[in-house]
Amino acid sequence: MNNFIPDIYVKNIFEINYKKLKKDGIKCILFDLDNTIAPLKELKPNKDIKELFAYLDDLNIKVIIISNSRRSRVAPFKEELNVDSCCSSFKPLRIKYKKILKLFHYDFSEVAAVGDQILTDVFGANRSGITSIFVDSLTPEDRFLTKINRKFEKMILNNLKKKGVYEEGKYYGN
Repeated sequence: MNNFIPDIYVKNIFEINYKKLKKDGIKCILFDLDNTIAPLKELKPNKDIKELFAYLDDLNIKVIIISNSRRSRVAPFKEELNVDSCCSSFKPLRIKYKKILKLFHYDFSEVAAVGDQILTDVFGANRSGITSIFVDSLTPEDRFLTKINRKFEKMILNNLKKKGVYEEGKYYGN
């Protein structure tokens, strides 16, 4: 069950203490797209996202969008935010995480991953040995497979709650 426990839990990507992450040695942040950066129905990044990613660039933190979505979904965000991306990443498998680390010459301790799903984002990051940051989902709308994952996620989160490790809305680690 430890692989499902996020290192940090915050309400959304705007609540993350990026200066602290930088101070702690994080040089690269992998962001999930759907319901983390933007709701499913948004086809391009809004002004707030653009400003946040510009701020991260000013902090000299590399940003990469890592998504299980197809290239056509990720491309507008990649282009407008001027960041790298990894589409069809098959999270929680470790292969794309390892590829990113090798391609950009990062150590596991220098990378954090942010996402709204325990089964893909947190589990994938933890299995890969990188810092996991869990955020609340932006909307209840999900793709079909994600809806199935959410049922398993709910069971995992209930189990973590019983152990006193997780409680929805009780943020920590930031």
